[in-house]
Amino acid sequence: MATPRRQNDRRGFLKNAAAVGAAAVAGGWLTTTQRNDAQAQAKPSVVRPPGAVDEDAFLSRCIRCLRCGDACPNNAILPADASYGRGAQSTPFIQPRRQACMLCDSEPGEFLKCTEVCPSGALQPIRKNKEEIRQKVSMGTAWIDLALCYSYNDWSCGACYRACPFPGQAMTLGLWERPEINADACIGCGLCERACIRYPQAVRVHAGDREGQS
Repeated sequence: MATPRRQNDRRGFLKNAAAVGAAAVAGGWLTTTQRNDAQAQAKPSVVRPPGAVDEDAFLSRCIRCLRCGDACPNNAILPADASYGRGAQSTPFIQPRRQACMLCDSEPGEFLKCTEVCPSGALQPIRKNKEEIRQKVSMGTAWIDLALCYSYNDWSCGACYRACPFPGQAMTLGLWERPEINADACIGCGLCERACIRYPQAVRVHAGDREGQS
């Protein structure tokens, strides 16, 4: 049986926690984790391969042939299962933590492999040119959970930055190698998420709005 002192301490802790929570909501500040969780609950994050048209057009055009997955040199493209909804089932997507898009780096050829073999136009052809990739690839945006990131918690890491294909543009480093994402330059390849040494990972790619391509 708890002593009166312990009961009072527990009541005080719960009261303070509730007050802090109320103040956070009222003041408009939420942790990165809370923001990420809220976004994920509002809209499932389906990271499409590079060159994907907007989601509605993608679902309409994609014929579920998975040639893109067969062509991917990094085996990063998977078929979506029933948990993504019947309309999206068997369409290609990427789980960056398992395997990220390496943008066909060191692969021969003029185009990103998956975009080159798509027969339906769901993936638009994109040349393996850094400037064209930066302009046309928008698979999503990386989010950093400051509560999990080692560099924001008395360590120095920088693994995500070293994996980024556009260091200094899509991702920059601050004091103690604290990473920051530039959403306007991030293409959502997921290489930072794949490289993160934290478990659960401190950086995740969330699917963002892509500019429609016809």
